[in-house]
Amino acid sequence: MNEKVKTYARLLEMAMEKREAVAPLTSADPAFTIQEAYQVQLETITQRVEAGRRIVGKKIGLTSLAMQTLLQVDQPDYGHLLDDMAVENGGVIPFSRVLQPRVEAEIAFVLKQELIGPRVTALDVLLATEYVLPALEIVDSRIADWKIKLADTIADNASSGLFVLGGKPVKPDAVDLPQIGMVLYKNGEMMNTGVGAAALGDPAVCVAWLANKLFEYGITLKAGEVILSGALSAAIDAKPGDQFRARLAHLGEVSVSFSAD
Repeated sequence: MNEKVKTYARLLEMAMEKREAVAPLTSADPAFTIQEAYQVQLETITQRVEAGRRIVGKKIGLTSLAMQTLLQVDQPDYGHLLDDMAVENGGVIPFSRVLQPRVEAEIAFVLKQELIGPRVTALDVLLATEYVLPALEIVDSRIADWKIKLADTIADNASSGLFVLGGKPVKPDAVDLPQIGMVLYKNGEMMNTGVGAAALGDPAVCVAWLANKLFEYGITLKAGEVILSGALSAAIDAKPGDQFRARLAHLGEVSVSFSAD
């Protein structure tokens, strides 16, 4: 591992611990590569696991064409979910836990079998899935003002923050995942709507992409892991005191609030 990777990993860990955002890594280092960014992410996750945290799943980002166009990329990215990132459905998040949070509604997959790339298909994903659930992802960035390029967000664990699982477990073959409709509310007001197909045409395709991408790093998706398959609409800014609720057809509801201080 090169010294740059170690330095950037320490910088992002300090930003998370102090709740103080840092300047974009790509501003100071325009040559910072995607490969290096994933190495930084893996180094920070390794440090957190060594400190006692546990990997419970993965999240997929940049699954919409709009976000890929914005960051000038042609594929998603991914990050790790740790046990201390899970929030109970209907729970309250102390605003001191986050920096500049945004909320997204997604479909979560819970696996019953391991998925090993590099030739995983959407059908393989469905066969390996125990059930799906509605989820809220609280994306957050340790990069100041969300001024991120692709390498910045990848190094920062794909801008992961917290996540909430809700609704009721549903077998994946009991629903048409691309056709599942979603409505996201903030403080009781409808903010946006979406559909499963917003995530690369099919959320299962996103999970297949992830399994195949992870093969490049010698990582597999394990039984029991939670996979957040990608946002079904634009992320909504969260402020102290805000309450969010998402309703997904056939899957139920999921909600979370932020404390007022």
